[in-house]
Amino acid sequence: MTTKSAFSPQEWKAVLEGPSSAGMIVITAAHGGTFRETYAMSKAYVEARAQHGESELLDEITAAKPETDHTKYHSVEELRKNGLEHVRDGVALVESKATAEEVAGYRRFVLAVANKVAAAHKEEGQSVSPAETDAIQAIAAALGTTGS
Repeated sequence: MTTKSAFSPQEWKAVLEGPSSAGMIVITAAHGGTFRETYAMSKAYVEARAQHGESELLDEITAAKPETDHTKYHSVEELRKNGLEHVRDGVALVESKATAEEVAGYRRFVLAVANKVAAAHKEEGQSVSPAETDAIQAIAAALGTTGS
């Protein structure tokens, strides 16, 4: 099983940025619900930790507090562009060092974070707004997978 020790500190930071960046992309995709959506992102980590033991790699990822610094970006578009790059970098690093099962688990976790955030607040009369759906599709593409 792959663990944090398989990655350099810089690589590990990139692996950790993937899920939280996906959450931030969805949070900023539509207006409103920021508090609920941020809470939902944290809850996705808690729920994943509850499945402790299924994957050492995911156990170590979810043990880390989701950190995002949205203030370093000047626009939602810049956050999305850089966030998708973080997602691509994270999955590429996991692919380079982990088993196929662990890679699939990482992808599922990143998408679970994005989907939980999207469903946390009704927007435009829908549980998931068109902007959030678009964000999730972009995240799935960055992960090299499809949809929610």
